[in-house]
Parts: sequence; structure tokens; C-alpha cells
Amino acid sequence: MLQFAEDLTDRQAAAMAVRAIDWKYAMGVELTDTGFDASVLSRFRARLADNGMERVVFDRLLEHCKAEGLVAAGGKQRTDSTHVISAVRDLNRLELAGESVRAALEALAVAAPSWLAGAVDVAEFAHRYGPRVDSWRMPSSQTKRDRLAQVFGQDALALCRAAWAPGAPGWIREIEAVRVLRQILVQTYYLRTDAKGREVIVKRAADDEGVPPGQLRLASPYDLDARWAAKGEDLFWLGYKIHLTESCDTPTEAGVRRAPNLITDVFTTDATVPDVKATAPVQRRLAERGLKPAEHYLDSGYPSADLITAAAGQGVRMVTPVL
Repeated sequence: MLQFAEDLTDRQAAAMAVRAIDWKYAMGVELTDTGFDASVLSRFRARLADNGMERVVFDRLLEHCKAEGLVAAGGKQRTDSTHVISAVRDLNRLELAGESVRAALEALAVAAPSWLAGAVDVAEFAHRYGPRVDSWRMPSSQTKRDRLAQVFGQDALALCRAAWAPGAPGWIREIEAVRVLRQILVQTYYLRTDAKGREVIVKRAADDEGVPPGQLRLASPYDLDARWAAKGEDLFWLGYKIHLTESCDTPTEAGVRRAPNLITDVFTTDATVPDVKATAPVQRRLAERGLKPAEHYLDSGYPSADLITAAAGQGVRMVTPVL
């Protein structure tokens, strides 16, 4: 079956998986039954994500629940957010500077080894950037860390100047790791002239030269959308934010719930995007699916006067504290 699935287009595979889900509902077959290997779901999920079709199964399952009367328009729904940690290592700004050089060198060593050999001292760079930057202990003294930051900056600048030199092939600059290196270089360092007229590269300080705001500042050379963010006083993470909406109808007088609480919308944003920016998109998608609630419960991060007024005009009462 797996070999056959490899020959299908991703959309065909998605349709087949949805039909398989319907069949399992109808026949009462469990995913833990003998003959069903978990790798089928894992590989299928990876193919959906790779092709931007990650919502296919969720939307189809929601349609099934709607047809069965488990979710419907009207009633009550609630939305809240939580953090999603990116699958990359946490790097401080010094480690990020070094690892971005390493990532660019790794990419260039594969894509343009001959050009790289003529652009930098490969032996010296290999010695400095062979191991992953966070795999060895950073210097304990501030003086040595400042010196290391300067070395990383000089190497990044030399590599970028070589890539953007007039005689360099244009496609070198289109390699993603090289473009990322340039962006991290600009965000982390600046150039100045010292008292002797020499060009010096200096690591930016937040209180002096300034650094980009959190929503623009890259945090990893491997996940360009991951951002550092904080929630409350105790939570600080690198990654994303996910907004989950679920039905939450009140139980009957007998204490029996008419239907289970079910997820009706999943919305992922950058970690630095405030919750209030997610309110309108969530309500719009619920309306498009025919699942617009009569009452929408949210915490104080989601409302604004304009949003409450607009929702009321669409027949949705936002039940929320207002700052």
C-alpha cells in the first residue's frame, strides 16, 4: 500500500486518506488494529505539510462532524491561544551570528564548492565552523566573548562581500542561507570608522545602536518565521502562537451535554503577533464554514471596541473583558 501511495499525487493521497477515515468511521476500525502502521499517518502528515495542504484532513473531518450535527452555527464557542515551540535550538545573539555563518558555509560547500574555495580560506573557516556553534562552550569572560563576536562579524562580512562582489555569479546571492546570513549580519552588527580611519565591525547593543523589533528579528538561520516572545511573567519561548477555537455549549438541565466540545478552528501566527490580530480572521473562517457562533468567549487579549461592534453587526456577541 505504501509503494502504491508513493505513485499518487498529494491531492489524490489526501482524498484517499479522507475516504479511509470515513471508512474507518463506518466500519468501526481502530487505528491501533493489526495491519495499520503508525508510519502511514506520519508520512502522510509530512507530505501534506510539505505541499501546504495541512488543513485538508481537518476541514474534511469538520465537515463530517457538521453533517452529523456535532457542530453547527449558533451556540457558544471559545477561543484561546498557547505557545508553540519551534523545532530549532535556542541561540543567543552571539551563537546566532556564528551559526548563520556556518549555515551559509554548509550550503555553499554543496552548491558552489569551487567558488567558495576561491572566496575564503576554507581550512581556517572549516576549523572555526566545523562543529555546530552551540556544541562547544562559549568563553566565560566578556572580553573573550566580545572578541569572538567580532570574529563572527568579520567572517560574515567577508563572505557577504564575496557573494555580492561584481564578479560573483548572481545565483550565489539567491541561495537562502546566504541571504539569511546577510540579514542576520545587518541585524546584529554595524560598521564604523575608528580613530585611525580603519573600518571596524561592531556588535549592536540594544541600548546604544539598537536592534530590530521582535517581529522582524531573526532568531534562527534554519526557521525564518520563528520569533522570541513572552506571555505573562513566566513564559518566554522561541516559535509560534496557535489559536484554538472550540464549541462549548452549556449542558442541559439534566447535566447532559448535547454534543462533545470539538475544535472548530486552528489558526497559527508568529509568536509576536498579539491576540487581537487573530480575532477577525478566526470569526471570518467560522462564518465561511457555516459555524458562526451566537456567543464567542475570549479573554482580554482578543477584543477591541471596533471588533466588538463589527461582530455584533454580524450577529456574534463577543463575551469578553475589555481593557
